[in-house]
Amino acid sequence: MRKQQGIVLFLALIVLLILTMIGVGLAMNSSQSLRMAGAGNERVSAMAAAQGAQAKVLNDLTSEMLALMTVETEVVDSDFKVNHKVTPISEGDVSCKRTEAANNASLIRCRRIEISSEASFGRDDMGRLQIVVGVEQEVFTGG
Repeated sequence: MRKQQGIVLFLALIVLLILTMIGVGLAMNSSQSLRMAGAGNERVSAMAAAQGAQAKVLNDLTSEMLALMTVETEVVDSDFKVNHKVTPISEGDVSCKRTEAANNASLIRCRRIEISSEASFGRDDMGRLQIVVGVEQEVFTGG
């Protein structure tokens, strides 16, 4: 009888070892899932920051600034930690893509710029997210 009790103890230890290995595997899997979810959250936060900072730049640009812009300008937004490049797309005035009220094509022309916003995210800011938007400003040429 005593030999059978030793076998039961041995089998119980084997089952305990198997259950421990399963538990460790599940714990490692859940920690990896948490890291992936955290990385996704950081990317969403960076996207929101870039869009908010870009809206801020668009709001700060006045018609006069758009009219006089001839070279690429870099803007750093320290509130959102986003870098912007404001670039004139074409030199001089071009025909507008969208004009409702103009009855003479030479009276209203457009100036186009591109705003490229870049936000960093992740460990050591290794992730980069870039948003690009084009702006067309109508300009009255007067003749």
